[in-house]
Amino acid sequence: MKNLIRLSDYSKNEISKIFDLADCINKDEYKTYLKDKTVILFFPESSIRTRVTFEKGIHMLGGQSILFPSNVLDKKEKTEDVIGYLNNWADCIIVRHNNIALMDEMARHTKIPIINAMSSINHPCEILTDLYSLSKIRKDYLHENYLFVGAKGNIGLAWKEASELLGFSLEQSCPKGYEMEGIKFEYDISKAIINKDIVLTDPLKGEQLQDFKDYQVSKELMTKANENAIFNPCPPFFRGEEISEDIIDSEYFVGYESKKSLLEVQQAIIIYSMINMNK
Repeated sequence: MKNLIRLSDYSKNEISKIFDLADCINKDEYKTYLKDKTVILFFPESSIRTRVTFEKGIHMLGGQSILFPSNVLDKKEKTEDVIGYLNNWADCIIVRHNNIALMDEMARHTKIPIINAMSSINHPCEILTDLYSLSKIRKDYLHENYLFVGAKGNIGLAWKEASELLGFSLEQSCPKGYEMEGIKFEYDISKAIINKDIVLTDPLKGEQLQDFKDYQVSKELMTKANENAIFNPCPPFFRGEEISEDIIDSEYFVGYESKKSLLEVQQAIIIYSMINMNK
């Protein structure tokens, strides 16, 4: 079964195949791939970008999506029984839920692909989309130096998953107490950004704002990075918090453009998972 719960569920070669599929989708191939297929979505009300692009993408491929709020998976009925019934009628299940262990449990009982649309410890579809977008503007995107400015959380940990799988250089800059294990970090952001090509952020939670007050990514800070460096924040981003107002209109910012490909990459993930369902 080809699920996507963690990026490590895929090989480097498989990610390349997903990117090739996204290219084909951009050429209007696979337009009816989901004809007569049903995809079940479990999403919280707060989701915007990921939900819109999954629902639209399924529709554009000729499929039907049926949406449930994520919290219905928290009810008393055992997960294996929920999946036992859905196996009869669904062709794919896409889940956005904090508890990745729940997705693992679903995967143990499913006969159809499970795709993680975000958990509290990772966000594989988001990171695959960013990497696909970067591959279109940077030929050697896997040989660039990446800097993640932010706390240990699902986005940072997902970038760590990607760096371990694909082999690119990733460092972190953050205050003490927010480090991710297993990657190089630098407390001084003005030093950390030197020799970096791609700078990444994640929105901060209320209690983190004070600790990160000296870590705001600004246009001035980006001038210390390599020539032609780019800034790719994770949405939702907040001006005046993890990023400055002036960086949005700068030549460094690629935030909106990088998310355009959410549609095609998520379609490609669905198609790849279903093509390889019995492998």
